[in-house]
Amino acid sequence: MKALLPLLAALPLSGLLSLHPAAPAPKYAVEEIPAALREGAHAVLRADDEVVTVKSAGRLVHTVHRVITVLDAAGDDFGRHAVSYDALNTINYLRGAVYDANGRQLHQLRAAEIHDQGLGDAGGSFMTDVRMRYADLRQPQAPYTVEFDYEVVSDNTLFYPDWQPQGEEGLAVQAATLRVTTPTALPLRYQERQLPTGTAVAHTSAGSQETYAWQLANLPAVDEEEAAPPLADLTPAVVLAPGTFEVQGHKGSCTTWQGLGQWSYELNAGRDQLPPATTAKVAALVSGTADPRVRAQRVYEMLQGSTRYISVQLGLGGWQTFPASAVAGNGYGDCKALSNYTKALLAAAGVPSYVALVGSGTDRTDLHADFPSSQFDHAILCVPMAKGGHPDTLWLECTSQTEAFGYMGGFTGNRHALLLTPEGGKLVATPRYGAAENRRERRIDLFLDAVGGATATARTLRTGQEQDLYAQLLHGLGTVEQKKYVTDRLKLPTFTLTRFNLAAAPAGPLPGVVETLGLALPAFAMPSGKRVFINPNLLSRLPALPAQVGERQAALWMARASLHADTVRLHLPAGFRAETLPPAVQLSTAYGIYASQYTALPDGTVQYIRRLELKRGRMPRTAYAGYLDFRRKISSADKAQVVLLKTES
Repeated sequence: MKALLPLLAALPLSGLLSLHPAAPAPKYAVEEIPAALREGAHAVLRADDEVVTVKSAGRLVHTVHRVITVLDAAGDDFGRHAVSYDALNTINYLRGAVYDANGRQLHQLRAAEIHDQGLGDAGGSFMTDVRMRYADLRQPQAPYTVEFDYEVVSDNTLFYPDWQPQGEEGLAVQAATLRVTTPTALPLRYQERQLPTGTAVAHTSAGSQETYAWQLANLPAVDEEEAAPPLADLTPAVVLAPGTFEVQGHKGSCTTWQGLGQWSYELNAGRDQLPPATTAKVAALVSGTADPRVRAQRVYEMLQGSTRYISVQLGLGGWQTFPASAVAGNGYGDCKALSNYTKALLAAAGVPSYVALVGSGTDRTDLHADFPSSQFDHAILCVPMAKGGHPDTLWLECTSQTEAFGYMGGFTGNRHALLLTPEGGKLVATPRYGAAENRRERRIDLFLDAVGGATATARTLRTGQEQDLYAQLLHGLGTVEQKKYVTDRLKLPTFTLTRFNLAAAPAGPLPGVVETLGLALPAFAMPSGKRVFINPNLLSRLPALPAQVGERQAALWMARASLHADTVRLHLPAGFRAETLPPAVQLSTAYGIYASQYTALPDGTVQYIRRLELKRGRMPRTAYAGYLDFRRKISSADKAQVVLLKTES
């Protein structure tokens, strides 16, 4: 090194500079983004170039080059990226770089900066080999641009990658491409959704290979609008699926629901054998009753009292169940294993049943029935009740220790599931929950005093999907946490909670939760001279929606039907009478029905009855203006006041 120093000193400055690699040329400067794309956006997708190469029925390669310019702090989440992998999916590489507003490279991602974390590392009920590699290139100040490149080799061709570049609110798209290459012997199945007018696939053939290509450009950022479908149902997408596939030697077809269900059924066939001791226990449990529904309920209660849920995602274990004997011995399993175990228990009780695959999630939109493919993430059990005087099909959620017998709720109700039978898959509907099932019935007694204070007792019964959240509170939280949750959501100016109780409703056709509240309301209705102005709608006011800014883009989506019925009894202080009662309101629309009525009763009290029924459904975007008006009228009626007059003594 010392011998080299004089030589370096003798070199001209230009010679010194030539010894170092030139800095990368600037690219992705913010000023190159069209102004129309920056408007209303938190980030702009400069490039999303994805290549899917199908190597065989059992292997594909997914290569991604993704560049995003973060415009402000609200877009910072786009400055990081995670790629998951497991026993069937291998990451070949993950690279990244970050650039300043002028396109100069600030930093290139180093291998030591890529974090590797298992899905179960943070604890919880997981048995999984799923891990992720995570890179964070966020900068302290925007704008900046991140660039990520990665490649995943998948030996699980049941799932092809989907392409939806604009998957989040506030993201504009400057350019995005998808290219899929597949052997002619393995024709690609795809479905185009919400593509801009004029967008068309470019399909070419070369020898034994077929190539399909799509491109998108200049998509402005999308805002999530009120009462709109999920963003995934609104932005351009191309969904891919195989015709034939192979997972760890298990070959299948998903060109039809029958074929996809056949693969899953055969993958799990013969794994429903119980230990003799368990079979004997079931026989004793159902002894004395021939009613299949009663037998099923006893088995379900046995399941809930002896098992717990644990997620299993180990290679083929994502689709192949634990044997029923293992669940019997261990007392735990994932959704597939617990459903399969319950199926075996019911068979021992003489009640036939079928495992069904379903997409889960509260008020999730239904699957695309016209595109057979694996659109499922959960398993439940279907129990036909064709005998014993019970014509209705029974559905069981086998992962919950507290769910009511036969209830699906918002998690898996109101959608289609794939029934797995020896003859293959059959697409069937899970239970539908409408306004008659999703009820909230409330009775309030409001006692006024002569100086403006009040006390109230409120009893609220919730059933069906209206009780889903409260059932979670009841079974998942202690009384202190329950009380805090409810108190934080009471929209009252000043109050003290004097009584609180949350309890399961008496047994009925649907599960229910009863909430009982006691309220002290100081300065609730202060006298104004001889009069007192009172809004008796304490807890059920429905706010108006904000006015639509600009032209409505999304369809109107009302995710849940419901029926809210309120009865409020005003108990007046001595020396007061009702002077003015608001007029009755009756609204009947395509969105729902609303009615409110006030009556002065012979005993001196005032009764307020309110009823609101909302429908479920999807309507064209032009219907939103009418829905806005409906909500405005409801809000106005909910604010109506009763006028009390102090009589002369």
